[in-house]
Amino acid sequence: MSTAEQTPGGEDVAWSEVAPEAARRLLVAAVEAFAERGYHATTTRDIAGRAGMSPAALYIHYKTKEELLHRISRIGHDRALEILRAAELRDGAPSDRLADAVRSFVRWHAERHTTARVVQYELDALGPEHRTEIVELRRETEATVRRIIEEGVAAGEFDVADPSGTTVAVLSLCIDVARWFNVQGRRTPDEVGAFYADLVLRMVGHRTQR
Repeated sequence: MSTAEQTPGGEDVAWSEVAPEAARRLLVAAVEAFAERGYHATTTRDIAGRAGMSPAALYIHYKTKEELLHRISRIGHDRALEILRAAELRDGAPSDRLADAVRSFVRWHAERHTTARVVQYELDALGPEHRTEIVELRRETEATVRRIIEEGVAAGEFDVADPSGTTVAVLSLCIDVARWFNVQGRRTPDEVGAFYADLVLRMVGHRTQR
């Protein structure tokens, strides 16, 4: 079974590790508020209200609004990296692993498009220490995809002159799904993932080995 097939659906699944339940409710409320209004336009009162709590209750679980954003960003980036590393380490040719990585990564961004918009597009709102931490995770994410592409080049499967630049292009394409995906649209997350996997293999000049 591919990593794409193993990825469970639903926004709420992303926060199952957050406890206690009140902290999870606040995190979900923050995701919704940040995605709708943007980090800077959202107040702690907005978040607490969405969670059905008083503003004072928020500070029992999170010292600041920025700490909330950091927790959201850390969990999201950890999960994205986990998905890509699983694809990198699976058996199969580089083309199979790249396709699986793209399917999985795109499916995650489609199924959890609200969360992913916050995770991917609110990086600059983090404080210096937290931003440095998340940037390192993003570097690891990029390195994971680049290694698959470089293996494909070495194996003669891919025709890529600039693996680093191509990696950035692939990840940018996948991440942008979070910006436009609509659950009422004509394609499901699985279908978008499959479409993008085929598109990326064309981008890297995939050659079928004889």
